[in-house]
Amino acid sequence: MRVAARSPGEEGLPVKVSTRGDYASRALLSLALHAEDPAPTSVRDIAERTGLPQPYLEQILLALKGAGLVRSKRGVGGGYVLARPAEEITLGQIVSAVDGPIVVGDFGAPHENGACDHEGQCVLRAIWSEVGEHMRHHLDGFTLADIVARARTGVEVVGPLD
Repeated sequence: MRVAARSPGEEGLPVKVSTRGDYASRALLSLALHAEDPAPTSVRDIAERTGLPQPYLEQILLALKGAGLVRSKRGVGGGYVLARPAEEITLGQIVSAVDGPIVVGDFGAPHENGACDHEGQCVLRAIWSEVGEHMRHHLDGFTLADIVARARTGVEVVGPLD
């Protein structure tokens, strides 16, 4: 999955979202799409509905649980449920839960540890920092509930629904 950071009138800057981020988003979307089901959803069921590999999905769900985005129930009839309403979970939170902080690159902060020792470095590091902030803001503009609404209506648009 590629996410484009765009401001009105600007060309998109492609930034890769990892497979883990994509799979985590797909898994939580599946849980949200079936949130009316009273019982927790098994990893096997999520894997079947999403086409994701079950062993990898189990690892991702553990990370999402650690981030407080899902809860689990063990034993017969066990599985996963959203820990909060879909309206309170953002795409940015999901991606960060499995990939860590959303940044454009590992360039460090401007004005730290000799970051400005060479021509133009401070200016570029400040820009990369701004782009990372834009990405975080953009992804946090999508709630899981927004994505559910789009999935149910078949709407595919670039930006968050207003």
